[in-house]
Amino acid sequence: MIYLNDDIAHFDFEAALPLLSEQRREQALRFKHEQGRKTCAAAYLLLCEGLREEYGITERPVFEYGEHGKPAIMGHPEIHFNLSHCREAAICAINDRPVGVDIESIREYKESLVRYTMNDSEVMRITQSSYPALEFTRLWTMKEAVLKCSGEGIRNDLKTVLTGAEQIKTTVCAEKNYVYSVVFE
Repeated sequence: MIYLNDDIAHFDFEAALPLLSEQRREQALRFKHEQGRKTCAAAYLLLCEGLREEYGITERPVFEYGEHGKPAIMGHPEIHFNLSHCREAAICAINDRPVGVDIESIREYKESLVRYTMNDSEVMRITQSSYPALEFTRLWTMKEAVLKCSGEGIRNDLKTVLTGAEQIKTTVCAEKNYVYSVVFE
């Protein structure tokens, strides 16, 4: 299940603070800017909402982390989730099998970044697109969702990440300036 909050401008961070676990509160407060604090808290509250609705879990989840930093809910290895946030939105995906999600703001990119992260076919898709920034963001979120699902995180060879990864749900919300992708194992 996907939970999304794309009204971050109206998110009340101070009201959210007491709803966060101590662990998540500390993480949110480490963000230098208010926007990062808000989206970090919003993503966690989406997870809480999903756990309540789907599993009847009302306690605040505490995370443990895998070898490459993928979070898991302590005491609930049967529940898989992933969180992501950008300036405009926060998102949470929950499932009974591994899941990865990434959300990114649509913004201009550097050609050097495209050449470093995309294979020739993907570069062609970006450069021939009527909206190259959106196409780059779409492909980037797909790659990051795949890597987050597997738990391996960002790796050196990003050009081959999408090879054999056909089951990726991508949603474009151009009017709100973001794209997200979700991958279920």
